[in-house]
Amino acid sequence: MSGRGGGNPVDGGPAPHVPVLLAEVLAALQPARGEIYLDGTFGAGGYTRGILAAADCTVIALDRDPNAVANGQAMVAEFGGRLMLVETPFSEMEEAVRGLASEVAAGSREANPSKKETVLLDGIVLDIGVSSMQLDQAERGFSFRFEGPLDMRMAQDGESAAEIVNTRSEAELADIFYHYGEERLARVIARAIVHDRKEKPFETTKDLADLIGRIVHSKPGDIHPATRSFQALRIAVNDELNELAAALHAAERLLKPGGRLVVVSFHSLEDRIVKVFLAARSGRGGGSRHAPVQAADAPTFRLATKGAIVAGEAECRANPRARSAKLRAGIRTEAPALSADPQVLELARLPEQPLRRGGRRR
Repeated sequence: MSGRGGGNPVDGGPAPHVPVLLAEVLAALQPARGEIYLDGTFGAGGYTRGILAAADCTVIALDRDPNAVANGQAMVAEFGGRLMLVETPFSEMEEAVRGLASEVAAGSREANPSKKETVLLDGIVLDIGVSSMQLDQAERGFSFRFEGPLDMRMAQDGESAAEIVNTRSEAELADIFYHYGEERLARVIARAIVHDRKEKPFETTKDLADLIGRIVHSKPGDIHPATRSFQALRIAVNDELNELAAALHAAERLLKPGGRLVVVSFHSLEDRIVKVFLAARSGRGGGSRHAPVQAADAPTFRLATKGAIVAGEAECRANPRARSAKLRAGIRTEAPALSADPQVLELARLPEQPLRRGGRRR
């Protein structure tokens, strides 16, 4: 891992590639000899290295960024068969595990390598958000600290931030900024973008940051005026919340009884999805008082933490990006996996009703 997320990642200065809450992640995951773990966000490999150093185990590491996968090949060679690194988003972890079934079984205690569908995991860790490596590369266009192309694509393909900014309607842009960035002036920013792009399309991070800076005024010590809007665009470009929702449900299907799910998030939207998922799956979800009473499903997880674990003062001083990190964990029960949770899916997508004046929905 590379110190993903943080209080204001898009405008923060360069930070060393330090995995956030590493000791707490390992304590929650409890790596053991012969077990199989999945690191869904490899980054610079900090969590993966920590797991492999903690026990003689096997790690399947995933990352959607081809740069991270290329840079991680030295670590694959270093651990000689104990690490498998795959270029894929963590929402597709089931396909990745099935594709590596034989190799995983050969290096682990799995009993039946010929039946790919039987490979289950002892633990899964997810570190949600953008990595400091991506933020520190101007050509990736994630941060307005550097002038670069308005890109933000983790997988380096698909629709870029520039394409969204230059083609989406005012209502669509306002929804992105408001819902994914919690930006109060979402509608004003969207209107200004649509007006200005008629004269010249937005091409660089500076183009967009300068426009937002003229609209959103901040006091000394506040975050940069463009922070929320850049975050919102990054989430939209990479479909991050839907990716997270899909990954949580996939993890439920992949973990064996007693397997541990550990998630580190850096933003309230991400943490809310994780919190709601684990609450619902542990039988603590609230539900609606207007809905008819139904027989409760057997819990698929037990909560492994009481609330969220946060970084201590020493870590926050050493690594400012740890300040907003929250760790939540669950332990898989023997109950069968359930269908996707509607509330989790709802939290992950943009509201269907467009934003009105004053930040209200129709």
